[in-house]
Amino acid sequence: MAVTQQKFKPVYALIGEDSFLQIEQLNRIRALLPDDAQRADFDGERATLSDVLDELRSFAMFGGAKIVVVRAGDDFITRYREQLEDYLASPSEASALLLRVNTLAKNTRIYKFIAKFGEIVECTPPSERQLPAWITMRAKSVHKVNVAPDTASLLAELVGADLGRLDNELGKIAVMCGDKKTIGAQDIAGCVAFQREQEMWDMTNELAMGRPGEAVRRWRQLLQLDSSAEFRAVTWLSMWLEEVGTILSGGDTSRMVWKYKDRLPLFLKTAKSLGKARHAKAVDLLAEIDRRSKSGLGDAAANVERFILSLSNG
Repeated sequence: MAVTQQKFKPVYALIGEDSFLQIEQLNRIRALLPDDAQRADFDGERATLSDVLDELRSFAMFGGAKIVVVRAGDDFITRYREQLEDYLASPSEASALLLRVNTLAKNTRIYKFIAKFGEIVECTPPSERQLPAWITMRAKSVHKVNVAPDTASLLAELVGADLGRLDNELGKIAVMCGDKKTIGAQDIAGCVAFQREQEMWDMTNELAMGRPGEAVRRWRQLLQLDSSAEFRAVTWLSMWLEEVGTILSGGDTSRMVWKYKDRLPLFLKTAKSLGKARHAKAVDLLAEIDRRSKSGLGDAAANVERFILSLSNG
């Protein structure tokens, strides 16, 4: 479901476990707010209701609007259901509350309040059978290239059901193909961008296996082959942290089977050994690294390496 309103609403719920779809919708909603709007992020498993409400009700610096994002919102709703219902019955018009949740029952008062005063955005990924059609649609609507059904099926087989990776691949392949408007199987098989993304995937796999030292080695090797990798690393690491968060919150890990296969049990062990506190710290650190890199503060590649090494420290 696309967000088409020109004026932002006081509350949104992004429902679904697919982080790519949630982040995409979050970015679209953010674009509805004024350019000078401030953003505040909270971890729903740790945040207190008073902190979130204070942020929503306080005036933004310089008088702009404000968006308050609560990730892992399921736990937050469970802990503060009645108080949230009171707020949602008359939400602040100067701010937008955005709840990122895996599920939200339609018969709850919170769902009904959000549907009445704000917007419900379903972030349901396509099924395995629907995936080639999604690839074809995404390629045409976003990357302005045509992908034949058999080629889309090949890309789905090579990459899997990770929508973020698929979108990344489509973008890179479209650039590599230049003015060519139709992508064939040979374009995918020989695409340098795909090979580099595979190497980035290998790096995050090392993190999943609990081997940050090996991940650093692969990172340095990747930089020698592709200096632009530093600008894509934060996206990849963000998706990896989303998967860790899913494991730590007891979410559905069935969609990870295609990616990790027989290594999934080891990834589950690695994620659980990281723990919620260190995971939350890693999320905050990566956000800071992203901010510093975009602001030109420090070396982006060194910042990424610092993040990887931080995962080996208790």
